[in-house]
Amino acid sequence: MLESRNELSKKHRAEPAGPLRIVAIGGGTGLSALLNGLKKYTSPPRLRDSGTGFPSPVDISAVVTVTDDGGSSGRLRREFDVLPPGDIRNCMVALSEDETLLSRLFQYRFAAGQGLKGHSFGNLFLTALTDVTGDFAKAVRLSSEVLSIAGHIFPSTDTNVGLEATLADGRVVAGETLISKSSARIEQIRLKPRTVKPLRETLDAIANADLITFGPGSLYTSVIPNLLVEGIPGAIRTSRAIKAYFVNLMWQPGETMGYTASEHVEAINRHAGGGVLDCVVVNTRPMRKRLLEHYAKLGVGPVENDLNKLALMGLSIVARDLLEETRVIRHNPDMLAATGIMLAEEGRRKRLAEAIRRRRVRGK
Repeated sequence: MLESRNELSKKHRAEPAGPLRIVAIGGGTGLSALLNGLKKYTSPPRLRDSGTGFPSPVDISAVVTVTDDGGSSGRLRREFDVLPPGDIRNCMVALSEDETLLSRLFQYRFAAGQGLKGHSFGNLFLTALTDVTGDFAKAVRLSSEVLSIAGHIFPSTDTNVGLEATLADGRVVAGETLISKSSARIEQIRLKPRTVKPLRETLDAIANADLITFGPGSLYTSVIPNLLVEGIPGAIRTSRAIKAYFVNLMWQPGETMGYTASEHVEAINRHAGGGVLDCVVVNTRPMRKRLLEHYAKLGVGPVENDLNKLALMGLSIVARDLLEETRVIRHNPDMLAATGIMLAEEGRRKRLAEAIRRRRVRGK
């Protein structure tokens, strides 16, 4: 008799084998940067060169927020009642071969044309394919095949959802665009509608993961919205993977002005119900004074890594040089990925040790 899907999932959780499995949760440019670095570890030769001891390719699953209501994505969801394709498109390109014509085509943005100006080709392609198939998640899967991406991309839900926030001054603000421009501190964020379901594939990926990552990226509009989808926090809590949060480098205007690293974690715990993080990953490389002065003119400062408070929260701390030297302060995709691979290896060892322990217990 064929085994049920749940039985197969339990078997995979009990006997970890094959490629390292990484589930990356988030949205925006932060998630794209991590994926861009991780895709280089999906080929066996690169893994052998890195000395990881895992000759099989890394298996990447990205769980992406779908609450964007601005720009091209916002226009398309209002006009066609589809999920916003922008963050999904960026993740596809990040996991594709950047040099290919198709990936460049997906990022092409029309500079003129009535009704076309401001739209990217990839957004239009995903919208059209959704209409043809009647299923946004299927359109994402088929588009991923067209681009031959190195991994899997899942929208956090296939329900057309929005965001609503309660601010510290009591105001309620609706829509990701307005929330990200808030002048008052964000107290709580909610999905509209409140109760939406995740894809079955997302829950399976979480159950079988060696590592689950959050961020880097916009805390309230890229990371937390995924944790508001019913079933995802519970699946993360029961997963035997290591759960790591990549702390942002700088405050984000409208979302996290003045936030320390521990305040980012507190916001995640407050919305997810706790128990979804094992460790935090922080940057150790000093930022150039000239760059910091430039950001200071905009009222933006670096996120303080209050390590003592993080430790008191029961979190392990992974400190690495994660900074990329550019004209702006951002994470280095290669450094993010290398740290992710290290944590995934640790997660695999942890899962293997637990599987051996369970076999010994059953054998008694």
